[in-house]
Amino acid sequence: MNTKSYIEDLAILGGTPAFADHLHVGRPNIGSRDNLFARINDIFDRRWLTNNGPMVQEFERQLAAHLHVKHCVAVCNGTIGLEIAIRALDLTGEVIMPAMTFIATAHALRWQGIKPVFADVLPGSHNLDPNSVAALITPRTTGILGVHLWGIPCDIDALTELAETHHLKLLFDAAHAFGCSYQDQMIGNFGDAEVFSFHATKFCNSLEGGAIATNNDELAAKMRAMRDFGFVEQDFTGYVGTNGKMNEVSAAMGLTSLESVDTFIETNYRNYKTYQQALAGVPGIRFVRYDEAQHNNYQYIILEVDPYEAGISRDELVTILKAEHVLARRY
Repeated sequence: MNTKSYIEDLAILGGTPAFADHLHVGRPNIGSRDNLFARINDIFDRRWLTNNGPMVQEFERQLAAHLHVKHCVAVCNGTIGLEIAIRALDLTGEVIMPAMTFIATAHALRWQGIKPVFADVLPGSHNLDPNSVAALITPRTTGILGVHLWGIPCDIDALTELAETHHLKLLFDAAHAFGCSYQDQMIGNFGDAEVFSFHATKFCNSLEGGAIATNNDELAAKMRAMRDFGFVEQDFTGYVGTNGKMNEVSAAMGLTSLESVDTFIETNYRNYKTYQQALAGVPGIRFVRYDEAQHNNYQYIILEVDPYEAGISRDELVTILKAEHVLARRY
């Protein structure tokens, strides 16, 4: 690392970048290559590459055990998982969701012909504000779609109460929240269902993939059918479905990642504490904190920049860091 002592040392002003290699947000974790390649060899020996193979089934079992949930339905990616859950829950009309989230959350609704209604988010967590949600409920509302942004859980109790009071379905986008907990219970056990992403940028990944977690037997069976063209028997479809199946190689990567989850989280936690200590007291920089009494994956280091106090805007800071090969992202 090339340390900076003076303004003119900054790469944006002609200095040498702080890092020779680019540092990416969400650089993929690999886990044990030996274990991964052994699993892939098993797949090729069996020549069972997809269609609910043994690797996918084992991945689902291990996910369910890790989350202490009854069912995990593995899918080809988290967005398809959201779409399948939305369809399986028979959502229509309007669904309330946070105004701040990745675009896939809203697109999953629009793809199903549903109008996303954007609610305010809370300062600090950037998650749904239950009071804003309550004010947006109308006769056209059929559900609430919460997002556990950064792996920080929503106010699940308040959203559950709203859903029950108004007879709404409650779905959570848990793309960031694998390995996290709320009131000592693992994310994956709340609402009607919760959807995880195992994209390569997630700390636990399956190259590309996702899973839907639920404790509802009937809903799980319906979603399993829907991910496989709606088939409930070999030659009979019970639902309008799609091709949302996870392949065996992705499941092999997922199983390999699961073996190293604790190590990945330990590394993330060390990084989190390092940033927390180094940035303490820097004017205009607010560090988004995790509740360390709960389980967290610590995958994201989130900073809020006050341009007046910091003397620099968020986007200017991102540009400076990019020149140093630190590929921070604005959100």
